[in-house]
Amino acid sequence: MSGCCDGGCSENALQEKRQRGTLKIVLVINAIMFLMIAAAAIYGRSTALLANSFDNFGDALTYALSLYAVSRGASTKAKVALFKGVLILIAAFMVTGQIIYKLYVPSVPVFETMGVFGFFSLMTNALCLLLLWRHRHEDVNMSSVWECSRNDIASDLSIIMAAGAVWLFGSGWPDLLIAFALVILLYRSSYRVICSAKVELKNTG
Repeated sequence: MSGCCDGGCSENALQEKRQRGTLKIVLVINAIMFLMIAAAAIYGRSTALLANSFDNFGDALTYALSLYAVSRGASTKAKVALFKGVLILIAAFMVTGQIIYKLYVPSVPVFETMGVFGFFSLMTNALCLLLLWRHRHEDVNMSSVWECSRNDIASDLSIIMAAGAVWLFGSGWPDLLIAFALVILLYRSSYRVICSAKVELKNTG
């Protein structure tokens, strides 16, 4: 292993090993969640769930890129973080398009599907957040991963509330309103990650 010798491993090598182990676990979790929630969003006609599935897809790509960047230099990590920010921005654009479509072609989502998968997603994302907690201040690569994971918790709670509102009012508007709020969160997260990456690139340039 890089950074190891007869006396054991350096602190940096041990940190990279821990980061890789955590990222592999959360990568698998988010890839599975993307497939499940995307299917549920289509079945349940929920734009909010669709936004959540894109978020999981973006997270899976983010974790895969982060695995690549773990043992790289600060400049590479900053470039990967910048790419992550762009991915989040693309996801926001896609959900924005779906919201606009639903405004012209409205439908009432299946609130049971929203509630069940919103809660299931909350549990799995809470596990991911717990796993990533100790890495959140280690470098720009892991801090951008933490940013994505923290957003997931807010998204899941919003979907659960939207499911209750859809049931209560029998309307698709709560679903769209929550989807809009999640899009704002995606845009905000993209801005923060991109800005942090640019600062890091400037410092290492």
